[in-house]
Amino acid sequence: MSPEKRAPLDRRRVADTALRLLNEVGLEGLTLRAIAKELDVKAPALYWHFKDKQALLDEMATEMYRRMVAGTALDPADTWQERLLNLGRGLRSVLLGYRDGARVFSGSRFTSTDHAPQMEADLRLLTEAGFTLAQAVHAGRTVNAYTVGFVTEEQGVVPLPGERREGYDVEERARRMAGHPLAAEAGKLLFDGYDEQYEEGLAIVIAGIGARYGIG
Repeated sequence: MSPEKRAPLDRRRVADTALRLLNEVGLEGLTLRAIAKELDVKAPALYWHFKDKQALLDEMATEMYRRMVAGTALDPADTWQERLLNLGRGLRSVLLGYRDGARVFSGSRFTSTDHAPQMEADLRLLTEAGFTLAQAVHAGRTVNAYTVGFVTEEQGVVPLPGERREGYDVEERARRMAGHPLAAEAGKLLFDGYDEQYEEGLAIVIAGIGARYGIG
């Protein structure tokens, strides 16, 4: 048995194991039984820490957020636009690190207050830039929702870097839709170049936030 498997079982270790296993089996294959086997314990041992799979997904999402914060350097001198750009990019980066990462993160509840310091700093930066608290919350939530939704769609086509789901051949799509030239050409914009797609959409979102609240 490896030293890792002999280590005491706790919530963080179970979540870490689940995140590693996620890349192999995807969300549908991620069962408490599979995680218990990976940890070399009996499945009931996990119920001491998580009452069901959703509770585990909540902990996994919390761990993903911790890793995002650890891997995203945020400058206190950021403009509000720079902060929202960096938050969106940081979230997308961490979600793309896991098969079905966006689906795990979406709708999950944080299990700790580890996110509070960064949230406080972000809201303070936006309110000092002229947003009301409500506007700052709406702005942050909109960037978050755009990012999670975008990555959900992205991972539906490219589950992990280097992989591509069958049925998303852009050239084949163009041939099948040859009678509709604009729709055929749009395939290259819809199902390829996801980095550029994301950045363009994020720029639109942030420009829209500024226009909506009259803050440049």
